[in-house]
Amino acid sequence: MEYLNLDDSIKQSKNILIISHVNPDGDTLGSMLALRDIINLNYKKKSDMMIISKIPKMYNFMEGLKDAKHFSQYDNSMVYDMVILTDVAALDRIFEAQIFYEKAKIKVAIDHHKTNNYNAHIRFVDSEASSTGEVLFKLAENHGWKINEKIAEALYTAILTDTGGFRHDNTSALALKFASKLVLAGAKPQWIYKNCYELKSKNFVMFQANCINKTEFAENDKIAYLTVYKKDLEKYSNEDDLTEGLVEKIRSIDSTEVAFLLKEIDNKMFKVSMRSKNIDVAEVTSVFNGGGHKFAAGCVVKGTAEDCAKRLLAEIKKQGL
Repeated sequence: MEYLNLDDSIKQSKNILIISHVNPDGDTLGSMLALRDIINLNYKKKSDMMIISKIPKMYNFMEGLKDAKHFSQYDNSMVYDMVILTDVAALDRIFEAQIFYEKAKIKVAIDHHKTNNYNAHIRFVDSEASSTGEVLFKLAENHGWKINEKIAEALYTAILTDTGGFRHDNTSALALKFASKLVLAGAKPQWIYKNCYELKSKNFVMFQANCINKTEFAENDKIAYLTVYKKDLEKYSNEDDLTEGLVEKIRSIDSTEVAFLLKEIDNKMFKVSMRSKNIDVAEVTSVFNGGGHKFAAGCVVKGTAEDCAKRLLAEIKKQGL
């Protein structure tokens, strides 16, 4: 595949589509919105934003996200000059929207997952970066792009959320430096933090308390895991991602080295979110065609909850736990 120049490609493109991944988080959404506004501000071009699943309410403070449309609202026959994927580790993370990427004249990947290996004419993938927001801000600096307050807000949100409020192992000096620059550019850290972490509904808090009480343990409490069924989500109202941050909570147990969450997405099919303090969970999830980062990864596993947990536990043990 021929590799192209990003600046020239944007200038030559008449229509641009930016796509975020399924079950969107602050990084994919903040990066998508920031890039849309960067292109508008610096190139005087409009871009479309596509989402694969519902945007969590906690990110509604980024007002520009109201312009994003679900992929089902797009005409599949449409061919874009440029399609950009933000924070998309693998193409199966955009489901049916792959058709738009495959047909695009210019394909672009902006990401920070080490498992990212799909083809693109333009690739900015830095596995050492804390977030895709960090990768994008570095691009902005290198290209001399102007950054306004709304762009700074979106990029700060991307970095903040993917570092867990600047608490995770990926909180590097560079991530903090970029966050500082974004504050100088107009991002309001207290307000963004409040929206992302301190405005939880009663249902959210009660649901997570109920889940934590059902946590299971293995290997002398070195592994903690829990299962969430669709019926559990429906009981507490499934209008938002009630599992946000849940796996991190059980990983915080002092004796726990690895934590994972099995979330039912269909009959005998579970989405797995895995976190670790020491072992490489990207290696564990890669066995199930998943991936991510060394200490934070995910995959989809088929089978009963008990069978899925058994297989995951076996792979975790192979990593030397």
